[in-house]
Amino acid sequence: MDRPRHEKLIAEIRATGARIRLIADGDLSAGIAAAVVGSGVHAVMGVGGAPEGVLTAAAMRCLNGEIYARLVVNSREHEERCAAMGIKDVRRVYTSKDLASGDGIVFAATGVTDGTLMRGVRFFGDGTRTSSLVMQSDPPRVRFIDTIHVEQRQIIRVRF
Repeated sequence: MDRPRHEKLIAEIRATGARIRLIADGDLSAGIAAAVVGSGVHAVMGVGGAPEGVLTAAAMRCLNGEIYARLVVNSREHEERCAAMGIKDVRRVYTSKDLASGDGIVFAATGVTDGTLMRGVRFFGDGTRTSSLVMQSDPPRVRFIDTIHVEQRQIIRVRF
């Protein structure tokens, strides 16, 4: 993500000669795209939110992908919060199976803004069009769903 917190990481990656595409938002879909052949995304790196990490891990489980994540604990408040949640090792590296540990994972998402995997919500005269992605781990299935939601018109009946 194009954030000041990633400046050092961006410089290190560019120093290797690798190409980077920075994103303003949509870290969840970018993480998922890394496991989809043909997306052009080969890796996603940076600091994001824990809920997004868990959701991405669930998607990775459905795609036979992998995520490696750890908590970023950089203040006393963060340390106390981790301790209150029972986290003993704040340096632990978590995998997809750690973050989304169930046997039958189902993941569903609908695009809000345009991204690599899905188009954002589009409005037209009498409705809305959405692009969604539904995946499951057992049996492995990936479905892309394009839906048109037709606005219901209220019919007024008048009796004479």
